[in-house]
Amino acid sequence: MSTNSGDSNGLPGLQGLRRIETRSSDEEPREVCSDDSGPTVKAQSLEELHSRQMKKSAPSTPRGGTTPRAGQTTTPRSEEEIQKEQLQSISTSLASLMRQSGPQVVKGDPTKTTPSKQEPVKGRAPYEPSARDRDITDSALKFTHVLYNLSPAELYEQAIKYEKGSYITSTGALATLSGAKTGRSPKDKRVVMEQTTEDDLWWGKGSPNIEMDEETFLINRERAVDYLNSLEKVYVNDQFLNWDPENRIKVRIISARAYHSLFMYNMCIRPTPEEMEDYGTPDFTIYNAGQFPCNRRTHYMSSSTSIDVNLRRREMVILGTQYAGEMKKGLFSLMHYLMPKRGILSLHSGCNMGKSGDVALFFGLSGTGKTTLSTDNNRELIGDDEHCWGDNGVTNIEGGCYAKCINLSKETEPDIWNAIKFGTVLENVVFDEHTRDVDFSDKSVTENTRAAYPIEFIPNARIPCVGPHPKNIILLACDAFGVLPPVSKLTLAQTMYHFISGYTAVIAGTEDGVKDPVATFSACYGAAFIMMHPTKYASMLAEKMQKHGATAWLVNTGWSGGAYGVGSRMKLAYTRRIIDAIHDGSLLEADFVETPIFNLHVPKEVYGVPTEILRPENTWKDKEAYNASLRKLGGLFQKNFRNFADYQAYVQARRILTIVLQRLKVWIIPS
Repeated sequence: MSTNSGDSNGLPGLQGLRRIETRSSDEEPREVCSDDSGPTVKAQSLEELHSRQMKKSAPSTPRGGTTPRAGQTTTPRSEEEIQKEQLQSISTSLASLMRQSGPQVVKGDPTKTTPSKQEPVKGRAPYEPSARDRDITDSALKFTHVLYNLSPAELYEQAIKYEKGSYITSTGALATLSGAKTGRSPKDKRVVMEQTTEDDLWWGKGSPNIEMDEETFLINRERAVDYLNSLEKVYVNDQFLNWDPENRIKVRIISARAYHSLFMYNMCIRPTPEEMEDYGTPDFTIYNAGQFPCNRRTHYMSSSTSIDVNLRRREMVILGTQYAGEMKKGLFSLMHYLMPKRGILSLHSGCNMGKSGDVALFFGLSGTGKTTLSTDNNRELIGDDEHCWGDNGVTNIEGGCYAKCINLSKETEPDIWNAIKFGTVLENVVFDEHTRDVDFSDKSVTENTRAAYPIEFIPNARIPCVGPHPKNIILLACDAFGVLPPVSKLTLAQTMYHFISGYTAVIAGTEDGVKDPVATFSACYGAAFIMMHPTKYASMLAEKMQKHGATAWLVNTGWSGGAYGVGSRMKLAYTRRIIDAIHDGSLLEADFVETPIFNLHVPKEVYGVPTEILRPENTWKDKEAYNASLRKLGGLFQKNFRNFADYQAYVQARRILTIVLQRLKVWIIPS
């Protein structure tokens, strides 16, 4: 081996190889790489550099530039004045009933701001302390930091940094845990019985409203407020319910978890910056102290969980459960009280609209196919769960969707699948430790896994979520007894009857392994959330249908050819053909025949659906078994309806029910 360290270019180590030229012979010598880094930053420290990273959001219109309402004058206000007004309102909301003023509140994350940089705000004007108030507690001297109307990105940071069990999944959704409670606790829900609302509400047998007195409510409220005030920071959402601007409800949610704040950001209607300038005092406030239990020795408490609603004070208190669905459904109960008082019907339903402007409402309990059938690529989605039907048409109550995730797949529910992305909250799901891919079939935490996302995550969502008066009312039932027709047209009386009944069937195992259908009834298809007697909502539905020319249909998505275990589930393709025929109006032109017992009007033909399955008795090989199953289901309907017909306290309800039953002929309940 040669040890010559030189070459013709005079460079050592090339062993005879020529150097690669980087310029032509006539070019001036230059650097091989140019420096394009630019000038250094102007900051003199890391803290100053970080302070330059973010800038304040600018309003889309000038301050004071919003159009005032009729008879209202506006004076331009500074950002500082608006913020002080917001904090003063929040301090008032957090005021203890045993003290004269609210807590000292400041805006911002306590890890990023210090009280000395911002003047604390109290909820009320200074006062001369009484003897009782001179005994100042430590909590009255501390600052409570308010994280106000944070964006999803900010709430992600808070959740991941401070809440154990919060992770970002592979699609960008925030996965979190709701703690020991993974569903609602209806037996722990209480409604204050007091003079101003007592006569309006439904109490007693069959009612979801379990009473409590106002004193006990105030005890629980004090416990929740004291807990929230003891924290370094609380999350506050000021949002809206109902897309109808004339009947919009302002709601404030005060919570201890970023997960709860993001959940409600998704589920309520998100105000614009201009709307926030004049938000003012909320119409209803939720105190979510779910991480803190109620005192079980307090009157009316049946466990360490308590969800309490006071309609007079327009407040809701949550103790002992972190399940976010309690907030959503608590507000739905509120709307079931407020809207009917205004002549607006509140409905637990899905809603979509066709290209010609025809609106359809879908009612159905779990497993009936409400979500699947109301989701249609050829129709705009107005909402998936909660609606109002007023003088101007139908409106969505919410600003988001709360979808079940168990066994979710891209093939069966592509819209929901694609909506699970950044901004979506995933409750109690299981995911891969490394890839963060969610396994939607895993029930390790609970079967009630959920996704909460803004409605605009659905591609065909109609924004704003409003539509004209409904043309069709579709009542869905999964009849495991196999005796209800695939579709039938209902009279007004039948509509009221089936709406009040709210029937479907579920499958329950028996000791010997044989599975039999079990009838399930839920008044108005949402018994857990209604506040007034079911006949109130049913009569309003009939009145609006009659006034606006809507038609009601009963659609069975359950069994045909026999009960569960003998027959088979109705094919989804046939049900979709039926729904299409309802939408396009062709089913109204069909000839109808009447069935026994239920007196339903069944079409003789539906395009694309085998004629023989339209009459259930034709699909049963054992006719005696069919008749027995039909009579059994009819008896279960009668037994359930006595819960309402025997309720003597409501004279108006009794009168309405009597009229309905008389028009239904054979459905007369014995006195």
